[in-house]
Amino acid sequence: MIQIIPAIDIISGQCVRLTEGDFSQQKTYATNPVEVAKQFEAVGLTRLHLVDLDGARAKKPKNLAVLEAIASQTNLAIDFGGGIQSDSAIQQAFNAGAQQITAGSIAVREPAKVQEWLTYFGSQKIIIGADFRDSYIAINAWADQSTVLLSDFVDQYVADGAKTFICTDVSKDGKLQGPATLTYAELVKSKPKVAFIASGGVTTLKDLEELESAGVAGAIIGKAIYEGTIALTDLKRFVC
Repeated sequence: MIQIIPAIDIISGQCVRLTEGDFSQQKTYATNPVEVAKQFEAVGLTRLHLVDLDGARAKKPKNLAVLEAIASQTNLAIDFGGGIQSDSAIQQAFNAGAQQITAGSIAVREPAKVQEWLTYFGSQKIIIGADFRDSYIAINAWADQSTVLLSDFVDQYVADGAKTFICTDVSKDGKLQGPATLTYAELVKSKPKVAFIASGGVTTLKDLEELESAGVAGAIIGKAIYEGTIALTDLKRFVC
């Protein structure tokens, strides 16, 4: 069964969502991320994708207090991303209660460093963030498209021992226009032993059903929950 992973993106301690990663297209949904996380837990969800957007801009974590508060007040398994650019930052995130971290832009810029983390912390602790647009890896806060194919990027990290990838279609993120299901299906078919987590565009329960049929391990849902196109109570059907 597909694992549902709700998302909380943080700016200045508040729960926000962006569109296509654009900070000028920001909408605040809640001032207390802990209460939002508790709502997720109350319907039986067990994981949380927590993104420190301030940290992403500053290139170091800025909302560790939010991470610590959610980790201490819920039993959610949190994967944390945003500003994880150094050994000290990754250790701070784990110390604050993250069970996993997502290596995003650094996985593109400094693969040797992320390879070290995979070796030291283990593949269960390190998720590789593969942001893409039109089958190519997106870089520079999604503003630019690299010449690296998504499939080649995944292959390289699988060779280095990575087992879990969050694949975000940046052209769909925050738009509520449906996910890149065909892309995920192709990834799963070509790399059946890898856990792919779909991110970007999930809008309806039908989207989740199609992603489940495609064989993805999980789906991150953000704006669909906050805008009400998917009701939290409807997600109970996906809870084991």
